Amino acid sequence: MTREDWTHGNAARLLENGDEFFPRVFDAIAQARQWVLLETFILEEDKVGLALSDALRECAARGVRTVLTIDGFGSPRLSGRFLARLTQAGVEVHVFDPGRSLFGQQLNLLRRMHRKLVVVDDTVAFVGGINFCADQLLDFGELAKQDYAVELRGPIVGRIRSFMQHTAGDTRVPQDIEAPPPAAGKAAVLFARRDNKASPDSIEKIYRQAIRTARVRIVIANAYFFPGYRLFRDLCRAAARGVEVKLFLQGMPDMKSVRFATQLLYGHLLGAGVEVHEYCARPLHGKVAIVDDAWSTVGSSNLDPLSLTLNMEANVVIVSRAFNSQVARHLAALETECEIVQREKLSAWNRWPPLGSFIVFHVLRWVSRIGTWLPGRRQKLEVLPGRRQKLQVLAGSDGGARQPAPPLR
Repeated sequence: MTREDWTHGNAARLLENGDEFFPRVFDAIAQARQWVLLETFILEEDKVGLALSDALRECAARGVRTVLTIDGFGSPRLSGRFLARLTQAGVEVHVFDPGRSLFGQQLNLLRRMHRKLVVVDDTVAFVGGINFCADQLLDFGELAKQDYAVELRGPIVGRIRSFMQHTAGDTRVPQDIEAPPPAAGKAAVLFARRDNKASPDSIEKIYRQAIRTARVRIVIANAYFFPGYRLFRDLCRAAARGVEVKLFLQGMPDMKSVRFATQLLYGHLLGAGVEVHEYCARPLHGKVAIVDDAWSTVGSSNLDPLSLTLNMEANVVIVSRAFNSQVARHLAALETECEIVQREKLSAWNRWPPLGSFIVFHVLRWVSRIGTWLPGRRQKLEVLPGRRQKLQVLAGSDGGARQPAPPLR
């Protein structure tokens, strides 16, 4: 990343869970005049998805260009009626890499569009890890996900809008929003994305650079933690040189196999001086971090092989003492609902016997190369037929209801 990749003069506001995120997004959509672009990995046909459908259809009815992109693996259960109502109202519905199922199981698991992005006009953008489904709300119960997003205003909104237009295959911009959005605050913001061509390891490099230059503290809250060897080594080295390093990880996992892999790292992390805290109130789904007193990141990228080497991801990096302080307060509140992991209470395996240490370290050394082993393929974007279809159809599908396995995240 170069200096030209950063934008200055932005305002950033942290949003916690769907309870804060959805009202802000729906209010922005209601005020849209020209443009709404929305990408999400998971869209469910529940009260949140139905509310989003209503908001987008009303927006399109006002003559606002409205584009919804969903992932074919993450959003498989949407009915044909749900999708038809959107397209008939004028919403352009795109499905990223739609796949077929075999005996009810999806086969298109790898290289997913895992981003969660919203842009309204050139006024406001939202970036984070929150999907459009009811389990992102606290009233969902004990399985409600703990998650975060950031609301952005200022020149960075134009950067994100341009990216979303490009990924949708459309380079047109209404003339009255061609100028960069005006300054709205004091934050410097970098829009970081990971893909399988131009930026295959960009997010990992950004994390590693921040970790290597940390002087006082590193606090990471991440749902799925099994990084490559270099990032893992950088965290341990930071703790060894006296930096306070805290990890907030899942204590109530939504995927037990992933937590088992993460726990294999505990012995070495604790031995290096890293504090490991397990969040036990409900499933942790956030992907946020702070370094020292100015650097922060919020986005869709986990620190695991899928996010770091396979999925299409998007984070923002924000340099702002005020925003860093916002995130720090939220993470301090998160810590009150965590249990700290103590070395003496680890199982024999997690204390790193010689065989376990040998296996895990070699897995870590190779895990970041997984993406390069798999055959390359072009991601397909299907545009469902509707009243105002404008983009090229790159892959066909019937657009009807499907009955595959539930998405991973």
